[in-house]
Amino acid sequence: MSLLTVGLNHNTAPLSIREAAAFPADQFDRALDEFLRLPRVREGVILSTCNRTELYAILDPKNSIDGSITDEAILCNWLCDQRGLDRAALADCFYVHHGREAVRHSLRVAAGLDSMILGEPQILGQMKNAYRSARAARGAGTLLSRLFEHSFTVAKQIRNQTGIGANPVSVAYAGVSLARQIFTDVPSTCAMLIGAGDTIELTARYLSQIGVSRMIFANRSIERAQKLATTYCGYAIALEDVAAHLAEADMLITSTAAPDYLVYRADLKKAIRARRRRPVFALDLAVPRDIEPSAGDLEDVYLYSVDDLQGVIEGNMRTRREAAVRADELLDGRIDEYLEWVDSRQATATIRSLRESADVVRDHVMVRARQKLARGDDPEAVLDFVARTLTNKLMHAPSATLRKAAGARQQRLLGPARELFGLDGGGSHCARQDLKDAKQDKKDP
Repeated sequence: MSLLTVGLNHNTAPLSIREAAAFPADQFDRALDEFLRLPRVREGVILSTCNRTELYAILDPKNSIDGSITDEAILCNWLCDQRGLDRAALADCFYVHHGREAVRHSLRVAAGLDSMILGEPQILGQMKNAYRSARAARGAGTLLSRLFEHSFTVAKQIRNQTGIGANPVSVAYAGVSLARQIFTDVPSTCAMLIGAGDTIELTARYLSQIGVSRMIFANRSIERAQKLATTYCGYAIALEDVAAHLAEADMLITSTAAPDYLVYRADLKKAIRARRRRPVFALDLAVPRDIEPSAGDLEDVYLYSVDDLQGVIEGNMRTRREAAVRADELLDGRIDEYLEWVDSRQATATIRSLRESADVVRDHVMVRARQKLARGDDPEAVLDFVARTLTNKLMHAPSATLRKAAGARQQRLLGPARELFGLDGGGSHCARQDLKDAKQDKKDP
């Protein structure tokens, strides 16, 4: 087996290069098909995300393209040609993994150990999608299928045993987790989200996952707010209407680029009065801040900023880093599992080839033996012919290889040959004893 992985990611390439290297969805299938048509690529998978583009390949050593070009250069050049990139300019951006290290890399990627956000779960789904695409294109054969499925299993084991993904490390997730601790009846709560960027969208997704029943989206662009409202079964309002709806919100979460406050202390004081002192959880994720800081002094307003969450996030990141150390310790054994499976397949294939070759020799010798018997040759002489001819033919190839080998290569072959044929384990003694027993049986009445 010749397993090779080449790629670039957030550790080796800036965002501009990662964006240029990624395959757009409408070009992915064609690129995968062309990748699988490369002469030496027997199996192949392309993993392309915003943070990484990687090529996984099982290479066939029989199909040589150009002996002067390395396998990794062939794959890197192909990727650059596909994406219109300057190979020389990206020389330091690519990483290359062979064999065992390629297996380790696949397992670490699936488990989120190689991600920008340590332990994030999204990459596992992206790997599964890449694998499904390769399977559909008949690019993931026996070896890569086993590798990816093994990676998925190991990723699940690592998450279960180390808890690497258990603690939130994004401000959105950390904020929602905090809200979950404050409200005992989350499904009955209403959340107002001000803004419509990635952070607000991610927050809305987390709120939906924990069962928040109502969401109000406010944004300068009402169309963008309406899009989020449609996705998360809420309703949209304009920014100027925020104060009028504050009393409905159990949670107030903001993340905009506004230069001035959008929610003032007076607005929240009025809302608290209308809510009959039911508390409000307010999370200001904006820099500069969207909510007037003095609003946090109100008795029933629990106001948190990005800085308040940083300690939680850093603590969780520290926990994840500790979990990652334990995860890496688990990997070695799981890497060996895959490599041992590959070795067993190769051993099985070799044994099958040996037996098929021996069967051909046997059949040829038996044809000649039957011919001799048919013309009346002495049966004892025919048996001797069969034994002698089978021995000579079966031993010809290994004997010739050992005789032709010279120097260090001969020394490397002699030990395995003696082990393979049992010459140091009493095999020849057993054979002589079997012959002696057979002669004795022949003498006995």
